[in-house]
Parts: sequence; C-alpha cells; structure tokens
Amino acid sequence: MAFTDKLKELRAGFLPTFWTANVIELFERFAFYASKAVLTVYLATKAGFGVQTAGTMAGTFSLFLWSFPIIAGVFVDRYGFKKTLAACFAFFTIGYFLIGLAGLEYGQAITAAIGRTTYMYIVLILTAIGGSLIKPCIVGTVAKTSKPEIQSLGYSIYYTLVNFGGAIGPILALQVREGLGIEYVLIMSSFTSLLLFVGTLFFYKEPPKAEDEKPQSSLSKVFRDMLTVFTNGKFILFLVIFSGFWIMFWQIFYSFPFYITEVLKFPRFEILETVDAWSIILLSVPLTALAKRLSPITAMTLGFLIASSSWLLMAAAPTVTVAIFAMALFAVGEALQAPRFYEYVASLAPKEQVGTYMGFAFLPIAIGSFVAGVLSGWLVETYLRQSMNPNMMWFTLSGIGFGSTVLMLLYNVFIVKRKA
Repeated sequence: MAFTDKLKELRAGFLPTFWTANVIELFERFAFYASKAVLTVYLATKAGFGVQTAGTMAGTFSLFLWSFPIIAGVFVDRYGFKKTLAACFAFFTIGYFLIGLAGLEYGQAITAAIGRTTYMYIVLILTAIGGSLIKPCIVGTVAKTSKPEIQSLGYSIYYTLVNFGGAIGPILALQVREGLGIEYVLIMSSFTSLLLFVGTLFFYKEPPKAEDEKPQSSLSKVFRDMLTVFTNGKFILFLVIFSGFWIMFWQIFYSFPFYITEVLKFPRFEILETVDAWSIILLSVPLTALAKRLSPITAMTLGFLIASSSWLLMAAAPTVTVAIFAMALFAVGEALQAPRFYEYVASLAPKEQVGTYMGFAFLPIAIGSFVAGVLSGWLVETYLRQSMNPNMMWFTLSGIGFGSTVLMLLYNVFIVKRKA
C-alpha cells in the first residue's frame, strides 16, 4: 500500500505534458542519433565529398546546432513552447530529407544545379537551426510541468531518455543502412520528425505560466546580455578549455567509424558507437553519487583525465573488444564531469543572468564539435589513408585531452583558488 501511495504521489508530481514532452524527446533522439551515427560516413562516401570535407561539414552542422540554443530561448518566450517545438520538427522534416536527397538518384539534378557543396552546407545549416530550438523547449517543459520538490527527478528522467536515444538511434540506423541504404537513414529521420510534428500539434499542450513569471526578454536585450558574458574573460576561458572534452567526444561519430570499418574490419560501426550511451545509462547513478563528494573542478578534471586515457587504451591493441572497453572508459569520464559542469556554470553566473550563462553552457559543445569535425578529416586522411598509423590518431586525441586536463588544473590554481 505504501508503494502504491508513493507511486500515486510521484505521478501527481508531473503534469501530463511532462510525459508527452519526454516521449517526444525520446523519438527525436532516435532520429537525431540515427542520423548522427552515419552522417560523416554518408557525406564522405554516398554523397561523395571525401573524408576531409565530410568532417568539416559535420562539424559545421554541430556548430550551428549547439550555438543557437544561446538565443533560442527568446523564441520560446515570444511564440510559446508548442509553436516553437512544431517549428523545430518542421525544420527537421525538411532538413533531414534534403540531406538524404543528395544520396538519391533523383536528387542529383537538384544538387548539381545548386552546386553540391553549396547545397549540402545550406541544408545542413537549415537542419541545425531548426534542431537548436528543441533544447529550450523540452528542458523548459520539464521545469514548468514538474513540482519543485521532484524537479530533479524530472531532469533525471529527461537525461535518461536522451541517453536511450543515443543508444538505440544508431542501432536503428544500422538496420536501415543494411536493409535500404545509408541515405535512407536520413529519410527515416525526416519521416520520424514529420510524425513528431503531427504529434506535437495534436498531443502537446502549452505548459502553464507561473504567476510570478517575468516578462519575456527582447532579442536586443539577449544580445546585450551575451556581449556582457563575453566580457567575462575568466568564464569564457573556462568554456574554451572545456571544449577540449567535446573535441574528444565527437570523434566517436566522426573518425571512430572509419577506424572501425577500415582498421578493425567491423562493418557494423553503429553498434560500437552506442557503447558510450549504454555505459552512461548503467553508470550515471553511482558515478554521479561519487562525483557529489568531489568539488566541481576536481570532478571535471578527473573526468577529463579518465576520458583522455581511453584513447590510449584504444592504441594499445587494434581489436573490437579493446575498442568497446575504451568507449566504456570514456563514458566513465563523461559521467563524472557532466553533472558538475552545469552546477559549476550556474555557480559562476550573477543571479540576474543565470539563464544567459546556462545558455553559454552549450558553447563548449559547439566549439568542440566544429574543431572535432575539421580535425577528424585530417586524422583519417593522415593516419588511416596515408601513413596507415592509426595509433597516432588516438595519441593525438589523448594529447588534446591531457592538455585540457593540465589547463583545468592551472585554471583551478591560478584563477579559482586565487579568486577564493
């Protein structure tokens, strides 16, 4: 009886829109990570751009995707959650389809008329701009539809579903790629987005506004606040240092697939791309509990150190088993630092600018993903195709990680402790 009462109390803590938004997020992550799993390989092979250009294109896509959430909240405030979310899926539906069109026979005339490179950059950026709208929509819905006393549980449910999307999306991509062709993974993501567009219109209800909710900020005020943040040199320095982690992370989707197929001779590369997400799902609770005992800087630095070491493990032996263990070890580092990062950013923000500063928390992902895309093309061409020395790929990535770890330590000693 006590358990039943507790379950009823738990369900009463969330409005129905909370569950609608999380189901929408789960299927959106299926579509996103399915496309992300194959994007670089698709651009390099089926779309015919080659590894170097494909890496730069994928990095540009992620740069726009993760930069725009800084200002996307303004559109949520102005037009509401439902309209913004519907716009996101409209962009995704069109964008994913147009990306996949470049790999279809009847799309060749269209891409040739515009110019293949120009066409692909346009449709990638279009897709990324639409995709950037989903973060403030879903996270904002979780905040508005959860009672304060269980809001942390609401975020936990949200992040768990995000990781399930990251784990299952690439597996769906594998089935479609092997059954129909790699270009149809993008078509599948487009069709999924279309269903989510319809589902949003019919099932998603606008969250209620709080009585003490502040009036919306104008776009000009958002830009003024952004400029103010850029004048905080110490904060921006921290974000730039932290982008080193994301340079490593995005190699799981950029250079890792080429290593799996060309060196390990394992054609089902999507399966190994899911190891990080599955490990996060299994390890996040105990590792988050462990990280709470450490200071934020210590937890983040330790996470950097462990993640950097995973690439050395990859260089130790070119086997699928070692690659799996390396990705699991990387996930340990990720799970240690991720929750403390957002806590640390919030602690640095002035009370009147918490929202703006939290928007800037996406900046390291944007910087890291773009640099990772450009870097991945060079790594694959140089160490897989020319010198055939794949270990140097992993030594380079671990060097970036260890360098970022040292910079984090120096930042802690000369800026954090000195300020304290």
